[in-house]
Amino acid sequence: MGILDVFEIAVNSLTRNKIRSFLTMLGIIIGVGAVIAMMAVGTGAQENIKSQIASLGTNVILVFPGSFNQGGVRSGTGTSASLSPEDLVAIQTQCPSVALASPSVRDGAQIVYQEQNWRASIIGATPEYFTIRSWSVSSGQYFTEADVRGATKVCVIGQTIADNLFKGNDPVGQVIRIKKMPFKITGVLSVKGQSAQGSDQDDIIIAPYTTVQKKMTGQTFLSNIMISAVSEDAMADAQAQITELLRVRHKLQPWDENDFTVRSQTEIATAAQSTSQVLTILLASIASISLIVGGIGIMNIMLVSVTERTKEIGIRMAIGATAKNIMMQFLIEAVVLSLLGGLIGVLLGVLSSNLISTFAGWTTMVSTTSIFLAFTFSAAIGIFFGLYPARKAAQLNPIDALRYE
Repeated sequence: MGILDVFEIAVNSLTRNKIRSFLTMLGIIIGVGAVIAMMAVGTGAQENIKSQIASLGTNVILVFPGSFNQGGVRSGTGTSASLSPEDLVAIQTQCPSVALASPSVRDGAQIVYQEQNWRASIIGATPEYFTIRSWSVSSGQYFTEADVRGATKVCVIGQTIADNLFKGNDPVGQVIRIKKMPFKITGVLSVKGQSAQGSDQDDIIIAPYTTVQKKMTGQTFLSNIMISAVSEDAMADAQAQITELLRVRHKLQPWDENDFTVRSQTEIATAAQSTSQVLTILLASIASISLIVGGIGIMNIMLVSVTERTKEIGIRMAIGATAKNIMMQFLIEAVVLSLLGGLIGVLLGVLSSNLISTFAGWTTMVSTTSIFLAFTFSAAIGIFFGLYPARKAAQLNPIDALRYE
C-alpha cells in the first residue's frame, strides 16, 4: 500500500466526523493565532521604539545631573543640581568630538490663550536644541541667540498645543500667557509623535533657557545637557571627553562616584529594545502554552479514535495492511489536523494583529519569521503528540482487534 493510499484513507477518516476534527484543531488554531498576534505586538513595539529613539535626533548624547550610586545611596539620574551653564560652555569649547550642545531646563505650567487653557511641559533651551533633535518648524521660525542672551519672553510651541489652543488658526505672532507672563509665539514645531516613554513630544513649549531660569523657575542649574557628536563613530570619544571634563570641573577624586550621568542615544535604544524583546518573548511564551494544550487535545482525540476504530484496524490488518501502514495513517491524521489548524491559525493571527492595530491603536508588525515558527511548531506538535496514538494503533494484535466490540 502506497503513501498516497494511506494519506487518502487518513483524510477520509477525518472528514467523516468534521465537527470533531474542527474542535480538535481549535487548540492549534488559537495557539498559532495567539503566537503570531503577540509576536506582532512585540515586533511592532520594537519598531516603534526605534522610530521614537530616532526622533531624538542624530548622534545624541544626554548628560544628566546625579548618578546611579552617589555617597553609597542609589539616587538615580536627575536628583542633584550638579550641572551648571559653565559646564555647558566648557563642553562646547573643550571637547573636540562634540559638535553642538544645548542646555535643558524643565518646568510645567497652565497655558492660557484668550478663553482657552492647556497644561503643558516647558523646556528652556538654546537654538542648537532644534538642530540636535533635527526638529523643524512647520510655520514661523525659531527664537534666536539674542533672545537667549536677553532672556526674551518668546517661545516655540508643539503641534498639540497649537491644535488645542488655536483650533486651526495660525499661532505665529500670537501671545500666550505662561504663569501670568506674556510670551510671543515665534514658530510651531513639526509633528514628532510619542517619545520612547510614551509621552506626547508635541505637547511642549520651548523657550530660551535663560527666560525659563530667571522668570519661571528661579533655578541656576540645568536639568540636563543635550549634545550632538561630530559623527556616529565619535560618540564613544565624545562620552569619554565629557566624562573626563566634568570630573575635573566638579573636583572629583579618582575614588569618587560621578555626580552626573552620560548616556548615548545608542545606549538608550539598546535598553529600550532589550525591554521590548523580553516582553515579546514573554508574550510569545504565554501564547505557546495554548499550542501545547492543543497538541494534548490532538493526542487525546487520536487515542479515543484508536479505541473506537479498533475493529476497523483489525480488519485492515487482516486484509494485508502492515503495522507501518496503520502507524502512518494515524500519524498523518494528527499532522493534517495540526497543519490545517496551523494554517487557519496563521490567518487568525494576521487578522487579530490588524484588529489590535485598528481598535487598540498599537503598532503591530507581522513578520514572516513568526509565521514560519508558529506553523513549523504546529507541525511538530502534530508529529510529537500523534506519534504515541499511532504507535499504539500499529501495535494492536489483529486477532484481538477483530474480537473487540
